[in-house]
Amino acid sequence: MIETSPRDRIVRAAAALLAEGGREAVTTRAVGRAAGVQAPTIYRQFGNLRGLLDAAASYGFAAHLHARAAGEPAADPVDDLRRGWDTLVECGVANPALHALMYGDPHPGGRPTAARVAADILRQLVQRVAEAGRLRVDVDRAAEMIHAASCGVTLTQIQGGDPGLSPATREAVLAAICADSPATRAARPPDRPVRHAVALRAALPEVAGDLSPAERTLLAEWLDRLAGGRPSREAAR
Repeated sequence: MIETSPRDRIVRAAAALLAEGGREAVTTRAVGRAAGVQAPTIYRQFGNLRGLLDAAASYGFAAHLHARAAGEPAADPVDDLRRGWDTLVECGVANPALHALMYGDPHPGGRPTAARVAADILRQLVQRVAEAGRLRVDVDRAAEMIHAASCGVTLTQIQGGDPGLSPATREAVLAAICADSPATRAARPPDRPVRHAVALRAALPEVAGDLSPAERTLLAEWLDRLAGGRPSREAAR
């Protein structure tokens, strides 16, 4: 039998209670009883109940991602982005309490760890689309659009919305941010310069080794301006 640490037992117990009974079910007493530990151990490991809930949400989200783990990246990075959207929506619909914990208590300057991980995953997928020259807007804006839209769709689905809403919204957002989408291939004016600017901006850390810091900053500013977006996170640093 594999021994588990008190922290692991506490997190798993809290995640199970969260899935079964929602946030209200995750109390220090209930978690301690399920994990076989005393309250001081919980506070010593996580500081307070919010810290425990954050850890439980991260564990539940990671477990869902592991269960849906995909194989090799798709040949078309936009297809991987579709799959990422679907995974996040499926996770929230299957685990409403987890989704509520990740996004239901927003406050300035703070975001639960699981929500940050979800946003980072989407940004990595968007980055691949940009590097392929398929993005119409800058990476940060595209990632934020997808994250915000998928969160809203998930909440609507949890409340009993039309199951067809998710794929329809997904394709509408992808049509707005991705080039060569079947829905927009013939509907928009040529945007090759913008796509190339976005692609070069995404690859700038790898291709600008011979430039000085000032030159890299200036080039990043030009590319951001050509892409029509805000200064990226890297340019702001």
